[in-house]
Amino acid sequence: MTYAYKLMNSPVGELKLVANGNRLAAILWENDRPNRVRLPEMAEANDRPILLETERQLNEYFAGTRDRFDLELDFQGTDFQKKVWAALLTIPFGETRSYSDIATQIGNINAVRAVGAANGRNPISIVAPCHRVIGASGDLTGFAGGLANKMFLLSLEAGQTSLEAAADPAAGSAAAAAPETVGRAAPVKPARSAPSRGTQASLFGN
Repeated sequence: MTYAYKLMNSPVGELKLVANGNRLAAILWENDRPNRVRLPEMAEANDRPILLETERQLNEYFAGTRDRFDLELDFQGTDFQKKVWAALLTIPFGETRSYSDIATQIGNINAVRAVGAANGRNPISIVAPCHRVIGASGDLTGFAGGLANKMFLLSLEAGQTSLEAAADPAAGSAAAAAPETVGRAAPVKPARSAPSRGTQASLFGN
């Protein structure tokens, strides 16, 4: 069977890592909505190399020692969805994007709602950082993993603890993390808060 999965414990709950052959096809949340990501039948395979490597890199990410992922990805979706998911991979460390930013980046400024829908169906959570996409007003908006986990991830990436995030709700809209491009791992930079929306770098300059 080509598709296989492995379960891993994490600070944001049990994650289901899914492989298609030797590529990562999905990272699903513990309470993920059924059929949010459509996948074929699969068997548990705790020894699949790509799943072991994904678990290792995610553990480093949660420990604060990894700021980008180096994994072969297998996105299955429509051409439009793949454009949106590819755009997610370009969001730099320390920044967030709005749905309209992503629509502009993929060349369809009127597709904000469609971008939101595609973002919600992102199959490879965390690695393709849909948690870094926020509302134009700075609101966290919906998230497949739950808003508490979204705030946790953004706080983690901003170099804050979850307790600090709870004490400072504004921190929830401050993102900072690895540009989750499929490239080589780089040393983690000193933690820094995300720039305000007005000072975020241009999408096209990164």
